[in-house]
Amino acid sequence: MDPALGRDGTTASAPAAANTVPVVARPLARDGFNAQSLGRGLNAHVKQARVLMVGAGGIGCELLKNLVLTGFGEVHVVDLDTIDLSNLNRQFLFRQEHIKKSKALVAKEVAEKFNPAVKIVAHHANIKDAQFSLEWFSGFTMVFNALDNLDARRHVNKMCLAADVPLIESGTTGFNGQVQVIKKGVTACYDCSPKETPKTFPVCTIRSTPSQPIHCIVWAKSYLLNEIFGLSEDESAFDYSADGDNAKEIAELKRESEALRKIRESVGSPEFHEMIFDKVFNADIVRLRSMEEMWKTRKPPEPLVYSDLLEKAAEALASKDAVLQNDQKVWSLEENLVVFKDSLDRLSQRVLEMKKAVAEGTAQDAIITFDKDDNDTLDFVAASANLRSALFGIDPKSKFDIKQMAGNIIPAIATTNAIVAGLCVLEAFKVLRGEYDKAKEVFLTPFAPARLLASDRSREPNPDCPVCGVFQTRAYVDLSRATLNDLVEDFLKLQLGYGGKDLSVSNEVGILYDPDETDNLDKKLSDLGIKPDSFLTITDEDDEDPFVNVVVAIQEAKQPLEDKPIRGVALENIKIPTKPKKTPAPEAASTVGPDSRIPSEGVSEVLPPAKRPHPESSSEDVVEVVTKKARTVPVIADDDIVVIDDGSWGGGAIVIDDSD
Repeated sequence: MDPALGRDGTTASAPAAANTVPVVARPLARDGFNAQSLGRGLNAHVKQARVLMVGAGGIGCELLKNLVLTGFGEVHVVDLDTIDLSNLNRQFLFRQEHIKKSKALVAKEVAEKFNPAVKIVAHHANIKDAQFSLEWFSGFTMVFNALDNLDARRHVNKMCLAADVPLIESGTTGFNGQVQVIKKGVTACYDCSPKETPKTFPVCTIRSTPSQPIHCIVWAKSYLLNEIFGLSEDESAFDYSADGDNAKEIAELKRESEALRKIRESVGSPEFHEMIFDKVFNADIVRLRSMEEMWKTRKPPEPLVYSDLLEKAAEALASKDAVLQNDQKVWSLEENLVVFKDSLDRLSQRVLEMKKAVAEGTAQDAIITFDKDDNDTLDFVAASANLRSALFGIDPKSKFDIKQMAGNIIPAIATTNAIVAGLCVLEAFKVLRGEYDKAKEVFLTPFAPARLLASDRSREPNPDCPVCGVFQTRAYVDLSRATLNDLVEDFLKLQLGYGGKDLSVSNEVGILYDPDETDNLDKKLSDLGIKPDSFLTITDEDDEDPFVNVVVAIQEAKQPLEDKPIRGVALENIKIPTKPKKTPAPEAASTVGPDSRIPSEGVSEVLPPAKRPHPESSSEDVVEVVTKKARTVPVIADDDIVVIDDGSWGGGAIVIDDSD
């Protein structure tokens, strides 16, 4: 045996000297690696930071994990959604047993185990709820957006600007992603650049001549569901001016909507299913067939008879539960009728319960809106869309496919979410140091010819931006007694320095006051719909050196205001800037040559900036009905551009926002 080996075959140790002290390796403290990597100064800032993360979905799960492991001291998570089976492939904090539970609450429970030293506070709520006030936003070191819809993104952007809290905006769409640092007055905000125009469909196509499954899905979701259980069309909001060719059709569509609203009053009655079915799948179709001019070049729809179809549906009725659970199968015509009836029962029961709550004063509205994760509304939309498809000879779709199309779901890539979440934290380090000059807008573009990650310095604020290109201030208001006159005469003219200037006051609804509109002056602000965290826009109407627009954030006074019902916040150093004077553009010299697009001599041609990807959503945006008048524009020969003629569908336009 080798003398260097012990009896068990291991290397024999040399006897330690009598006066030698053994060295014991001590493990690093829990955040020791963070301190080594970040430096003690930045690591201390991280541990003291109190941050808000809005959204706990694809990006949110990855981001929360990063924030917790990095050691951010306190993390608040806000998300209204619950966990769905389709989330599990990429939202790694969630498991099968978490389905139907709150995303925010489960994310907190799971992420706490990664680092018990971090305090996580979960809010299962809508970020637009009143509890998330401007003052609440002001208590955070920074905010992270991990949202999946445009409206919520704009709300958080506006609140962070008003509270002067840095915002790190992020988004993914498929393999593409983006991260942007937003700081009031330093970098461009979310609304500084225009967003891509949503895809739209002509309303007459949706209501009268569908040719694709998406047309039937939009009809079921944005028209039929709303007319029966949601917000019915507000006739006063529409422009019914017809342009000759479709005047008769517009009038008929109006009558159809009115008849459907009358059927709505019979919700919960035994004949409710048949009344709706006969109306939309028989009577309306018979009327359409009678318009012979419409079917000269296409096959007319075939109406369905409720009693005949119900007789054939005996087998489907017997296996109703199996039909409802199989969302991958394309249902037969009879199975669609079964799902249609069952979903109507469920939705009717919900509406009746809501009406009872409204009568008892415990609820405000008895309306139901579409939610891709709400099986009741999804089943109704899927069955209604497929029944309508059958009328027009269009191929039906499975419930799974309809969910993707109705929710405009773009397949999410887990790796993309992880990369973007990591970039968010890297940019957060610059924010904690106050190094906004080093902050970057980073674009993840794997199919670009150059490189995977393309970064650029943050854009400067757009002076014409309606959100951040204004002067912002706050006011404490005693809403129990403050009137519009108090706001105009005392706060704006005396405290803010408008003096004798002509000005107008407006909110998101419209103009509340201008020199010609003084009827509201004696009304209380609360009676005009002004509440805590409302935003009022003040416009200087003077032609000589007008102030820039001012946005006043209304906050309710915590203590009684004894002398005046409105008091500005930190008005001592306020100086509202004036709008820069615009120099008239020089007249361009006449162009020489056949191509008038060539700039004339001495006139510089300004090229548009390079087009970059700008993801708006990490999973889905909503299909909505636009109730404002849409402008008719020339038809462009492009399959992805659909022109809206505002005479259709009683003056509305169905819009699918797929800017992602």
